[in-house]
Amino acid sequence: MPVDFSGTWDIVSNVNFEGYMVSLGIDFATRKIASLLKPRKVIEQEGDCFTIKTFTTFRNYDCSFKIGEEFIEVTKGMDNRSCQTVVNWENDKLVCVQRGEKKNRGWAHWIQGDELHLKITCEDQVCKQVYKRSL
Repeated sequence: MPVDFSGTWDIVSNVNFEGYMVSLGIDFATRKIASLLKPRKVIEQEGDCFTIKTFTTFRNYDCSFKIGEEFIEVTKGMDNRSCQTVVNWENDKLVCVQRGEKKNRGWAHWIQGDELHLKITCEDQVCKQVYKRSL
């Protein structure tokens, strides 16, 4: 049985977000604003169908997908690029591959104890974020 990611999660750690944003080509002013934000994720999971909503005081982003089905994603919350995206299970991790203009782009989500971990990559940059379940 796959892990249940459902819930509301608040960020507690954000390592190398600046490097990740530089690799995406995000402008200086937007990077400075984004680095101060404290995102909240709301994940809705029904079987292999997911909706992940990310809320901040600056921008919000949501993404809906079904495991194993490729879709076109426009990354409006970040760099506004189109990607061919697919998300699959790798053991208890959700692993996303985003094919497009940027190389080695994607993310992985997993739960460890009471924490939601997110590793996001673009080109040679890796950002690691940790979220705690909101009570």
